Amino acid sequence: MSQLEQFVTPVDTVVSRMRALDEELPERDGIAVFNRVYLAVTEAVDRGIDAGRFDDARAAITLDVRFAERYLRAVESVAVERRPPACWRPLFQYRRHPGVRPLQFALAGINAHIGHDLALAVVDTCRTLDCEPVDVEDEFDRVGDLLVSLEERIREDLMPGPDLLQIADPLTHLLGAWSLERARDATWTAARALWALRGLPDVAQEFTERLDTAVGFAGRMLLTPLPD
Repeated sequence: MSQLEQFVTPVDTVVSRMRALDEELPERDGIAVFNRVYLAVTEAVDRGIDAGRFDDARAAITLDVRFAERYLRAVESVAVERRPPACWRPLFQYRRHPGVRPLQFALAGINAHIGHDLALAVVDTCRTLDCEPVDVEDEFDRVGDLLVSLEERIREDLMPGPDLLQIADPLTHLLGAWSLERARDATWTAARALWALRGLPDVAQEFTERLDTAVGFAGRMLLTPLPD
């Protein structure tokens, strides 16, 4: 077995776990809405790796898997009645709220996963591969580009109502305050900061907790119940 093949199996595993969640959860459940989006992202990354679109396939696979594992651990925590990270709590709390629309669920999940989990996944990847964040920056950017393109499609697919009415929809104004590209830029800065703080575990832990809380606050705003 080649070194690359050793890293392919974990990608297949996380994809299988997300597909199982897709089958288990009710379609309207907020976690199910985000899971469908994230499954599409992970499958797209996997296809990109198979097609040779990543210069360093080993780094891309490691980042992809470490990233997915943080989301799946949050789901597992709730399943066994443990508290998930603060960034995920609003989505689990409001996952069945009738006043929250599917697009809000999708973007709140993206906010939690990009704003918090991705920064930690970069650090996890660097520790696994014994490298620096700059060594995985290209892979980080490619994954981010996929997310941005999918976010545009998500908004088109899940934004309700005819185009002429969207400007008056409160959902338009709520979601206009959040940007995936800005979140991605902030995440890269956070990842570099966490890596620089790795020799100061107490400070790194405090930084991580504050990041978690801040991202959770943004997620709560994204999930504001809206009138029909």
